[in-house]
Amino acid sequence: MMLLISISYAKAGNLPDEGMWLPMFVERLNYVDMQKMGLKLTPQEIYDINHASIKDAIVNLGNFCTAEVVSSQGLLFTNHHCGYDAIQSHSSIEHDYLTDGFWANSFEEELPNEGLTVSFLVKMDDVTKMVTEKLNPQMTESERKATIAKVIDILKDEAGEDGKYTVSVKSFYNGNEYYRFVYQVYSDVRLVGAPPSAVGKFGGDTDNWMWPRHTGDFSIFRIYTAPDGSPAPYSKDNVPMKAKYHLQISPNGIQPNDFAMVWGFPGTTDRYMTSYGIQATLESINPAIIKLGGKVLEAMKSEMDASDAIRIKYASNYAGLANFWKNKIGESRGLKRLDVYDKKKGIEDDLMKWINADPQRQELYGTIFQDMASVYDQFKASDYNTQLWYFQMAFFGSQVLPFPLQNQGIINILKSGQKGDELQATLAPIAEAAKEHFKDYDPATEKKILIAVLETYRNDMPANALPDIFNVINKKYKGDIGRFVEKMFSKSIFVEEGRFNAFLKNPSLKKLEKDPAYKLTNSFYNTFMTQTMTTGPAQEKLNKAERLFVDGLRKSNPEKVYYPDANSTLRVSYGKVLDYYPADAVHYDYVTYAEGILEKEDPKNEEFIVPAKLKELILAKDFGKWHDKEGRLPVCFITNNDITGGNSGSPVLNGNGELIGLAFDGNWEAMSGDIAFEPELQRTINVDIRYVLFIIDKYAGAQRLIEELDFVQSNY
Repeated sequence: MMLLISISYAKAGNLPDEGMWLPMFVERLNYVDMQKMGLKLTPQEIYDINHASIKDAIVNLGNFCTAEVVSSQGLLFTNHHCGYDAIQSHSSIEHDYLTDGFWANSFEEELPNEGLTVSFLVKMDDVTKMVTEKLNPQMTESERKATIAKVIDILKDEAGEDGKYTVSVKSFYNGNEYYRFVYQVYSDVRLVGAPPSAVGKFGGDTDNWMWPRHTGDFSIFRIYTAPDGSPAPYSKDNVPMKAKYHLQISPNGIQPNDFAMVWGFPGTTDRYMTSYGIQATLESINPAIIKLGGKVLEAMKSEMDASDAIRIKYASNYAGLANFWKNKIGESRGLKRLDVYDKKKGIEDDLMKWINADPQRQELYGTIFQDMASVYDQFKASDYNTQLWYFQMAFFGSQVLPFPLQNQGIINILKSGQKGDELQATLAPIAEAAKEHFKDYDPATEKKILIAVLETYRNDMPANALPDIFNVINKKYKGDIGRFVEKMFSKSIFVEEGRFNAFLKNPSLKKLEKDPAYKLTNSFYNTFMTQTMTTGPAQEKLNKAERLFVDGLRKSNPEKVYYPDANSTLRVSYGKVLDYYPADAVHYDYVTYAEGILEKEDPKNEEFIVPAKLKELILAKDFGKWHDKEGRLPVCFITNNDITGGNSGSPVLNGNGELIGLAFDGNWEAMSGDIAFEPELQRTINVDIRYVLFIIDKYAGAQRLIEELDFVQSNY
């Protein structure tokens, strides 16, 4: 029953380092154990909705990462890969900030980032009763969903204060509980500093998800507000934020077994996934992601390697897809290696015994496993999961496929009867958005990606599941996908910026509906929607069974406190600085040092290039005041904190609540951790704050940033 423990927390102290906990419950559920491990703060210093506390220094960055406030002037630290899209968007052949890095020498040089936001949690509350009192067991899943949506709308309106706050109500424990989160969102977020990719992405895809690590994965932003301190869109009149709370920084480093807590906005875990879900993940979901994702990456990389301009354009897209792709390879490996299916099956067998011991339980829960089995059998028979993930990966990897769908609204505009200046005014925002789309777009690269997608679809999908565009390819182009793609790129308004802009100046509904890229996208989308609608009733049955499964699991073990899955809400996890043994006779230490960068150096491999200045500083041991007591420069360290995607950029804090590092990765041996936490293997990889400070100070010479930070007294 190892895995049953690994999705719960017993008050007796089992695995206190596991779990992503809601801050509002830390005082009641976790505080005693955190104190025993080394926490020196009061509960109110951690989370307080009436006074400044650590929660007020943690922000959701762009709804995909975490950042932390580190100065009274709204300065933010996060990961380099979290800032990568912003860094890339400001890069060009003339100003290649990806290669060279970027450091603003003044407030005026800090670069705005349209669309990038940060969200502070103002407060959260439990609204489960307000939601569930409107439900009854006789409701269908559709009725239940509609009722919940209506209640959530009311709850959001109540707390929004007429638009002052952004409010979210989230489901927990597979729909058994509901919590409301009130945020204040700031939309003027500017890039302040970033090391070159040779520092921020050192090790590249090879070292991604691996330990030992020597990556300076950080970037720096700043929040700006209106002069009165309120959130405001970008304006030259805006001023740096006067932070309510900011983190102090400790240069004193870490030792084995030191307390460490991580705050952030973890994206998604699925720790309550059943054995049926494990089987589908291994047999169809992950293989689909790995197969089609690999084809797209191969096509993209071949063009990026041939041109610096294309490398810059596609850097962010490639990095995001490659990260997800490698994650799924590691996840499948971990699920098999750690026998997660059998462990999940053991949990289900025990739960079934508990259900069968009572007639009332049998009536409520008795068919949940039969229902799960029947749904997954249906999905397997129709190969639904492969089709679903091929579609999603195709639209994730290609810029051509989603673009016509994103501009579907043009049809309604043209059907509205608008003409002349009125029509052009309505189309103007679409034209403006298209500039951003085509900024990082290369036709030759997109052709290669699309050919790879279409060929993989045709080779792997059953004929009755293929989008009907393949009939056109077979009949009109004799099955030659390359010819079809070339023709489409020579004709479509959606694949070339000049053509798209010309169309918007003289739009035609007939021309739009006959456009080959429009037809291609709609063919894929209509096939996907047909498949989704067909499986709708089965999905509702599965949702109900999984909700009852989690409900039964918690009630069958009333002495245990189960933590909820991650869902992009603020969480805290706690653990220790800790080494590990990944395999027989193999030991990984808890920290890496600067000399390891030179050991990995390979001037012929772009992933392991060491900038000349960095090499010079390391060889001279010119570390400034950022070295440890032995005179060595720590680069990264590991803890056994429980994190996942979305925690990238999260602060790692010591027992005094001081910043000691930034979380940026998990380790290869525990890549199945989103589904099953493995306490002996799972580690969080963090960049040591001393290496961050060394790069800012000695490498970049950005003294104004060092002077802005708030340090605790050094012990050496």
